[in-house]
Amino acid sequence: MSERSWKIVSIVSLALILIGLLIWRPWQGGRPVSLGPQQRVETINPKMGVHTRLTDEVEPAKIKRTLEMVREMGAPWIVEYFPWAYIQPRPDARNWVHADDVVNHANRQGLTVVARLGFVPEWARPKGTTPLYLDEEHFEDFGRYAAEFVTRYAGKVDYVIIGNEPNLALEWGYQPVDPAQYVRLLQVVYPMIKEANPDVQVLAGALAPTLAPPGSEWGVNDLDYLQAMYDAGAADYFDILAIHAYGGVFSPDEPAATDEINFRRAELLRQIMVENGDSHKQAMITEAGWNDHPRWTRAVRPGQRIEYTIRAYEIAQEEWPWLDAIAMWVFRFPWDQKSYQDYFTFVDTDFEPKPIYEEVQRYARGEAQ
Repeated sequence: MSERSWKIVSIVSLALILIGLLIWRPWQGGRPVSLGPQQRVETINPKMGVHTRLTDEVEPAKIKRTLEMVREMGAPWIVEYFPWAYIQPRPDARNWVHADDVVNHANRQGLTVVARLGFVPEWARPKGTTPLYLDEEHFEDFGRYAAEFVTRYAGKVDYVIIGNEPNLALEWGYQPVDPAQYVRLLQVVYPMIKEANPDVQVLAGALAPTLAPPGSEWGVNDLDYLQAMYDAGAADYFDILAIHAYGGVFSPDEPAATDEINFRRAELLRQIMVENGDSHKQAMITEAGWNDHPRWTRAVRPGQRIEYTIRAYEIAQEEWPWLDAIAMWVFRFPWDQKSYQDYFTFVDTDFEPKPIYEEVQRYARGEAQ
């Protein structure tokens, strides 16, 4: 065979190999990824956490890499979303594959999982409603899902959050915001979870910090909503209060004030717990953080974001014994959001660490700032 023929054969062979890889690669991406050896988190602050947002990350290798990087940063806690509609798309169907991947890889990395449960499947809500719409007719269906979840992950997931920001009309499926209805949800779901797995700690609240005035169609002030929860009998139906504590443009040392949204607003929610006889209960900040978008009016400079984030972790450890953990929003998105949300992240979609990741890692290792 001539040299020219050999070159043609070589080129064709290479092309066939590349085509084969393109065909094989998507199939290979869905294969199980080895969990690897058991790991543990090394950190000077055991309350550090992040919201991982792996809900839409479909590649097991990227799930594993995300959780490895969380451990390497020094954060022992993660908050992760486990949508009901993804796991139970039909009443008689269950798909636990993605949830299994997240939970098993998180456990192997030595991370503590706080599972946020929500997102209603089409079969459990009226036609034309959003996946955040949950009416009382389907409270028990949601409770059965939650009970299945805590049974399946007994010993692997010890914390679950019921709902998310129910004081906002958007997050309540555009139903009228109703604290008493949310309490009725807790009254149905809490006993079902405890019967399935008594060791699980149930988190309630996860309220959006808002100064919405009385009668607003968009939501209810989080302080007013929490008091209304207690008035409706919530105390016996949750173990830990979930708090959202965004800093806005303020330092984490800015004093709490009823007419301001800042990080220490969490102290006002804690005060309401105490006033209602719940001082024996703990709280957990399941969303918090600062944004460093260069043009967003609620953002801070990148250096301030780093400083404020580390200071918030310090406050949680040194000043708030009633707080179990603080999970910053958000570690990484599977793809660029093309919005201010990208400026909450700690690493890029391609896993390139941002300066905030590296500085938080230095803090967790006890290195000088």
